Formats: sequence, C-alpha cells, structure tokens
Amino acid sequence: MEHSGWADERYGAVADVFSRNFAEFGELGASVAVFVDGRKVVDLWGGVADERTGRAWDENTVVPVFSCAKGIVSLCVHLLAQQGRLDLDAPVTRYWPEFACGGESHKNESDKTAITPRMVLAHRAGLPALDRRLSFDEITEWTPVVRAVEEQEPLWEPGTAHEYHGHTFGFLLGELIRRVTGLTPGAYFREAIGDGLGLRTWIGLPDEEVAHLARLAEAAGRPGNPDPESLVMRIVTMNGAFAFPGLDVPHGWNDPALLRAEIPGAGAVSSARGLATLYAAAATGVDGSARLLTRDTVTDVLRELTAGGSWSGFPDLGARWGSGFLLDAPGFRPMLGARSFGNDGAGGQFAFGDDEFGVGFAYTANRMIGHGDARSSRLIAAVRECLSEA
Repeated sequence: MEHSGWADERYGAVADVFSRNFAEFGELGASVAVFVDGRKVVDLWGGVADERTGRAWDENTVVPVFSCAKGIVSLCVHLLAQQGRLDLDAPVTRYWPEFACGGESHKNESDKTAITPRMVLAHRAGLPALDRRLSFDEITEWTPVVRAVEEQEPLWEPGTAHEYHGHTFGFLLGELIRRVTGLTPGAYFREAIGDGLGLRTWIGLPDEEVAHLARLAEAAGRPGNPDPESLVMRIVTMNGAFAFPGLDVPHGWNDPALLRAEIPGAGAVSSARGLATLYAAAATGVDGSARLLTRDTVTDVLRELTAGGSWSGFPDLGARWGSGFLLDAPGFRPMLGARSFGNDGAGGQFAFGDDEFGVGFAYTANRMIGHGDARSSRLIAAVRECLSEA
C-alpha cells in the first residue's frame, strides 16, 4: 500500500513492514512513529480514517488509544515524584484524606489507609471496580467517581494480589494529580508536558480536534456479548456506563462526548507521533532537550511488581508490570529489552520508551484487532533489526 510520511533510509525495514501490515492484516488506517536518541527516524501514516466517508488518514489524524492513557498518567505521576511533590510509597491519604473515609457500611478503613500510589500503579490496590453504579454523565463530571472511590472497600488486602484496574487506575491517580497540582490530569499533562512538546495527545479531546478524529472499526470475528456482570466487564465498562466491545452504540468509543471528557484510565486520544515523542522525551529527551525522567526514575519504573494470574483467576498471559507500565515480555508484549517501558490499548495501539536503546515508539490504528494482533510487534521487530544494523 502507498503510505505517506518519511523514514530514515536506515529504518526502511519499518516502512516495509508498515506497508505489509495493510496487505496481510486488513489494516484500515494506521500510523507509526519512531525516535532514536531524541531524533525522529520514522513518521508514517496511511489508509482510511473513516470508512463511512473514505476520509484519508493524514499527518494530523488522531485516534482513541484506550489504555495507552495509563502511560500518560503514569508519566505525570513519576514526574511529580521526581520533583519531590508526591511520594509513591506514602499512603494515598496523605494527599487525599477522604480516600479512606468510606461510606456508612465501610468496615475496612485500615485496608485503605495502607494503599499507596505505587500499589495503584501496579494494579495491586484492591479497587479494580466500583460497587456504585454511576451514569455516563456522573462519570464525566469527575466528582461522583471520586466519591464512589472514597466509599469503595478493597476487594482484597491491598498489596497482596493484583487485578487490572481498567478505569479506576486513571481516576485514583488522576485525583492524586489534582490534589497535588490543583489541575485535573488532562490539564496537568498539557501544562507540564504536552503543550511544551507540541504533542497531538490529549486526555480530554478539544472540540476543535474532533474533525481530525479517526473512526474506530471492529475487525470481523471479535467476540461479542460477554457477561456484563463479570468482573472483567464491570472493570472495562464502569459497570455498564461505557460500551465494550461496542463503538457506535450510545457512549461507545467513537462518541465525541466520551472523548471530550477526562477518562484518564482509557480515554486518551493521540497520533502515533504524539505518543512516540512523549516516550522519547521521557527516555532520552527530544532534539537535544533534557529527558523528562531521570535514569534513576526509569530504574524505579522498571522494578517488576506484578506478574502471574490475577486475584479473580484470570490466567497468566505473560504480562509483567512495573510502576504504571508494562515491561518487556517476549510472550506477551515484546519490546526491546530490560529498560523498555510502555502501555498498550484495546484493539492494537501501543507505545513505549527505552533509555538503553534510546527509543520512543508508537503505533496507532483504527481497525481493532483482539487477541493475537501482531501488527505492532512486527513493527518493533523491524526497529530492533534496524538498530542492530546501525
């Protein structure tokens, strides 16, 4: 397929794989960007942003990147920790006293006072889902979710087990960011990082960017009609307030009203260039600027905290988590090595950084593919090959 953009001649293999993904995986629209040692070496896009109209994917196209949002929030949290404004191993209640107040039926206050930001970053806080059923409007108002989190009892003794905190991850850490900085997480990200780097990356899509939004499409054969009361579905839908899977039903992931709101665990919108620049800035700095995260901070990020089967019995798929980021896992999310850290998003989005190889990488697409999706892994393998030959 013909694509647009540019790739350094030493990274032509990445461009070749990007083109083959369209032919071999039914790619609709997609983009990939790579930085090495702070310099952009790949910036490619192609295909269709909206299959209803045939609108082309261009260099300004952005797309919902789902849980890649967790990487954005985690970078903000680690930046605050690096500045001495947030202690990741102190109780959450140091910054958010009401966090452990609970409701009338709350019986385990001591459990919640033990929860630290690091437990949240590692999906070990015991708060993967909320008992209270909030409406879509309540969730987008922010404060009702905060109150529900304050009332929620942990499902297990915090720190002793793990379960993916699909949306609560973002609200818990987002409220900590707000308590420390006075800004909601989307606003803090733009002020502290996004605006200065000119990133086309947001938690809370501006109205003027809706016209540049790619429309998600589900691949044929994706499973449907899962049990809405299962824990995993309660986690990913906020008890049914959001549709998943489901893109075009009310409050699906093509809904601009959802994407305009700050849903910090899964509601980010970005271009591949935006996410790749972000991770490059964190790991190496960009175009001669100082890196956002020091080597010591990245070393802290990389300490493995979570792996194996989950509290609810979800099987071990090989994922490994540090503080807020996936770590290199050849059988699950292969990256480049022991200093790689990143986050993926439902349907295939993926971004990571690595300060040993000096890489910032991101891939975004609007054709959602589920288990076994090899598109980003093939691109990363091509990056690895190019690095070995450089």
